[in-house]
Amino acid sequence: MSRAEHAYQRLLQAIIDGSLKPGGRILEVDLANWLGISRTPVREALKRLESEGLICNAPRRGMVIAQLDIQAIMELYQMREVLEGTAARLAAQQCSEAEVYNLRELLSQEQQSQHHAADQAVKNRAFHNAIYLAAHNRYLLKSLNSLRDAMALLGPTTYMLDSRAQTALSEHAAIVDAIENRDPTAAESAARMHIRAAQMARIRLGREQSNACSTTSRDKVIG
Repeated sequence: MSRAEHAYQRLLQAIIDGSLKPGGRILEVDLANWLGISRTPVREALKRLESEGLICNAPRRGMVIAQLDIQAIMELYQMREVLEGTAARLAAQQCSEAEVYNLRELLSQEQQSQHHAADQAVKNRAFHNAIYLAAHNRYLLKSLNSLRDAMALLGPTTYMLDSRAQTALSEHAAIVDAIENRDPTAAESAARMHIRAAQMARIRLGREQSNACSTTSRDKVIG
């Protein structure tokens, strides 16, 4: 792996796991020191991330982690619904028994993590990735992976919301049941319903965070 590729992968992971947060300013020299490499491969990695829409140049601020507005979020979930619905349909048609078993195991691991939002979010990503692979379509997989990287810009996991962890588990179970029963129509329907529910949870989380910020600002003024 080249130094530029190494820098790209490290920065991408930092965006995905929230170490680099949407709206946060980033400096070449700081990143180079953090990664322990020269600025040239960091610059190459940043150009790649910028071309993928994960970072951008903000007026008077310089390079920052991109933020998604409400329209972009809606568009992102629209594409998720189409692509993940298709992936679930294809998985029901083409996945192996071993892949079904793997989905069951991942679902079980997610159930064990449901009281730990960050851990469950990791298990959630593994679950969805397993469905992508079970679809056995390289072009769909490429599109889904690109979309998955953009999802990193959404911020904190919706599993922070009360009851979302349990409802998401039920939605995942419905998808796996349909895939195991080799019912492509039911699998696609369950996946689409899951993404629509995730979209509503994302909007709710954004609203709650916005209200919390407004309350904090008001308290500071009053204080």
